[in-house]
Formats: sequence, C-alpha cells, structure tokens
Amino acid sequence: MTGDDGIVLECGRTIEELSTYLDNGRTPRDPDIENCPECLNALEALERVGQLSRDLIADEAVHLPALPERWFQGILTAVRAEVGTGRSLPVQHPDPRVRITVTEGAVRSLLRAAGDSIDGLFVGRTEIVGDADVPGAPVQVRLTATAAWDRDVTELAERLRTRVYRVLAEHTELNVTTVDVDIVDVHGYDPADTATPGTPGTPGTPGAPGKDLS
Repeated sequence: MTGDDGIVLECGRTIEELSTYLDNGRTPRDPDIENCPECLNALEALERVGQLSRDLIADEAVHLPALPERWFQGILTAVRAEVGTGRSLPVQHPDPRVRITVTEGAVRSLLRAAGDSIDGLFVGRTEIVGDADVPGAPVQVRLTATAAWDRDVTELAERLRTRVYRVLAEHTELNVTTVDVDIVDVHGYDPADTATPGTPGTPGTPGAPGKDLS
C-alpha cells in the first residue's frame, strides 16, 4: 500500500514514521509500534539494512572508493516494498479447529536475514511465486543479490540457495520446488584491482554479476 507519505503498512504506519522512530533510538517508547508484529518486522528489516550499510561504509572508507548512493537506495527500496503483510501462509495444526498462518512479509524478511548473514552477500529483492497460501501448492522463490568483488559469486549463490531451502523447511510448510538466485551487481570494486580475467566474479566471465545462477 502506498500513500502521500510513502509506503503504508496494513496497520496504518508508514515506513518513514518507523525510520524516524528507529533513528531516534526507539524513544520515547511507542507501545503501539512495539506491540505491532508488522511494525516490528519492518523495524527489524530497516535496522538490519542500516547496520549492513554502516559496516560496509566503514570498510569502504579504509580500503575502497565510496559506494554510490543508488546502491544503498536500491536495497532500501526493496526492503520497503517487502515489509507489508502480504498473503497469509498456512501452517498445519493437528487440531482441525485451529488455524495458524504466517505472513508473507515475515517469510520474506526471513529470506533476507538468511542471505544477509552470508559474508560478502547482500540480498536485493525477494519474491515468492505461486499459490503460497494454498497448502501443498508448489512455489518458487526468487532472490536477487549483490556480491563482494573479491568473492566467488557461484559459491555465494549456492550458499544462499542452500540456506534458503533450510530456513524455509525449518520455519514454514511451503512446498518449495526451486530457489532462483540472480547476482545482479558487485560491491567493493577497486579500479586498481588486477584480478585475472576468468576469475569468478570478474565481469564478462562465467558466473559474473548479472548472470542467473539458478
């Protein structure tokens, strides 16, 4: 949902409001925000991206030229688009009278957290394709990511794919048939780098950024 003030969550809060609340150290404490699952999901995603950005900026300041603003903005835009509740994904319960669901937004946040925990990899977009709200229906997971310049992008993509399969099996009952990972960009490129052509991660070679490694 979008409005004059940007993306609006189902609870009525905007991403801009939550960003300001986070920037202020979550003080004074707002019980409505702190007790709202959707707000907490959004705060966690915004906080994680903020920390990743700060860590990367600190590293770049020491070793490499500064990253372009568009790089951070692209990831933040993806996060903002994903924090909404989305569909309700069913979780089976032995008592047929009990109905349990997990929101699509929570699952996509889980996917992002799984990817961002891999050193040298930042998740861009996440997408769950298929009838995820129908028990047992086959679904496809699609992710884009950026990789560190000096890392093997094929290895990173495979690690992300494996981790996504694992976390979804642990925390959901989705029938995941495929996980597609697309490395769309690199970060930390040093123009003085003398990487040998053919090294994984070097543009123009197999496994280079922009290649679908599914």
